[in-house]
Amino acid sequence: MRCRSHSAAARLFEVNGTCQSRTSAPSKWAALLGVGMLAVLTLSSCHKEGEHHAEAEEEEEPQLILTKPILRDTVITRDYVCQIRSCRNIEIRALERGYLEKVSVMEGQKVKEGDLMFQILPRVFNASLKKVEAEAQVAKVEYENTERLLQTNVVSDKELQMAKSKWDQKLAEVTLAQTHLGFTAIKAPFSGIMDRLWLRNGSLVNQGDLLTTLSDNSEMWIYFNVPEADYLDYASHSATEESKQATLVMANGQIFDQPGRMNVIEAEFNNKTGTIPFRADFPNPTGLLRHGETGSIRMQETVKNALLVPQKATFEILNHHFLYVVDKDHVIHQRQIEVAKELEDLYVISSGLSADDTFIFEGMRQVHDGEKAEDFVTEEPKEAFAHLKLKAE
Repeated sequence: MRCRSHSAAARLFEVNGTCQSRTSAPSKWAALLGVGMLAVLTLSSCHKEGEHHAEAEEEEEPQLILTKPILRDTVITRDYVCQIRSCRNIEIRALERGYLEKVSVMEGQKVKEGDLMFQILPRVFNASLKKVEAEAQVAKVEYENTERLLQTNVVSDKELQMAKSKWDQKLAEVTLAQTHLGFTAIKAPFSGIMDRLWLRNGSLVNQGDLLTTLSDNSEMWIYFNVPEADYLDYASHSATEESKQATLVMANGQIFDQPGRMNVIEAEFNNKTGTIPFRADFPNPTGLLRHGETGSIRMQETVKNALLVPQKATFEILNHHFLYVVDKDHVIHQRQIEVAKELEDLYVISSGLSADDTFIFEGMRQVHDGEKAEDFVTEEPKEAFAHLKLKAE
């Protein structure tokens, strides 16, 4: 490529040569420096102009790429945020007032059913029990004496009944005192893991005070909310064993190594969120899961003979999905399709398209409905879908 600015630089050199006799040495070097800078700028401008021209020559109008849908069995995966709960998680509270004499457990400890956890000072309750036991013994003696007097007709039947009632009352008081004394020894109602301790030895405990929390983590109940549309899909396939299986994705992104099973669906929808709570049960033999964790429940559904198209080949108009179909005469037609399921890069089509139709995979922005496709290439579906995330079997 020629550049006219070279002639201007040459003329400057000629003028500089003819004016040597009239120019001092410093002026001559300044003129030479100026001419050199002008030449450099001129050559740089010509180089950039040449690159731009070369790029324009190499740029070509992109071709249309056509392909067909894929028909295959596909696995639809859905993830739902969940909350992990123990199958039994209870608060351990004091049933009697008194000083906390003994704490037999530590925070985070595993306890067995029946193990002593807390002991409230039992002296007052022991004294109360001995008192009512003595009163019950007196009532028993009175009853026996009255019974002997009745045999000699000294007393009436009513006096014997009154003596028996008084004895029964004292026996009930003994049972009540024994119960209160038993409440001072707080034992584990089931095997589980201790939470933090809220009170220590010597604390004054009032009735109802929280001592700790106990969790049975042998089985975890995991709750999550399902949208109404997903619930209807699940309910229509709930008879299959596959639909009842679930996978837990833990907070670190790893898959929990035990399979879960759908067991409970609550009775009512939440009108504010449009969801209904589900519960999946997971065995927890190693105790990895703890009460209060979070994660995601992953449910899978297999769609037989699903008709798949890439999402990038479609476009939306007023919440309706469309793509461009090319007929046998290479005429382009805008076609409305119905999306049944959505994958990460693909749509499962329920109507509007058949497995034999050809559609525009790339280049749909440069075409219009009714035009004829002139410059295009056709790719096999396996090649076109090779770089898409296809969760299929």
